[in-house]
Amino acid sequence: MGQQERCGWAMNETVEQVYHDNEWGVPSRNEQYLFEMLNLEGAQAGLSWRLILNKRAAYKEAFHQFNPDKCAAMTDEELEHIRETAEIVKNKLKIGGVRKNAIAFLKVQAEFGSFANYIWGYSDGEPIINHWTDMSQMPAQTELSERISKDLKKRGFIFVGPVIIYSYLQAIGMIDDHVVTCPYHTENRD
Repeated sequence: MGQQERCGWAMNETVEQVYHDNEWGVPSRNEQYLFEMLNLEGAQAGLSWRLILNKRAAYKEAFHQFNPDKCAAMTDEELEHIRETAEIVKNKLKIGGVRKNAIAFLKVQAEFGSFANYIWGYSDGEPIINHWTDMSQMPAQTELSERISKDLKKRGFIFVGPVIIYSYLQAIGMIDDHVVTCPYHTENRD
């Protein structure tokens, strides 16, 4: 399969291609992955996804592989140590946001049985498969991402605006926004 077949955003660097080909738009209900992607998407706010993908291993190391229980228990000192030493985005609010999001994530798990039950409930457990012919047709946010964003904020999550949440829904495969000519679009996968 040639590079020109992939979605346009994933044609420049290997890290983007690997993510695009193996994760983006692939439905996941894995709790740790759902938590990881929520925080990585938040870390990306105002930056590029490529930057975050290149720092992903450092994020996983710093935040206990995104284990929500361990992240919820992190101390201010641990978070400051991460800010000073880890090869991640040094934004203090984003770093502290991982702990804050972990606490909120655990509450959602307790209420719904899992975070997957909560988030996938917004689409009745089924992926939303779009049929864009060009990347320019893809929205930055939708009514669904606005509704989820509003609810997440009420539940204590941060860095979960509607644009971030739309990207998150793509990341966890709740929305398949591969263009229809992409071999990784749901309807083109083997």
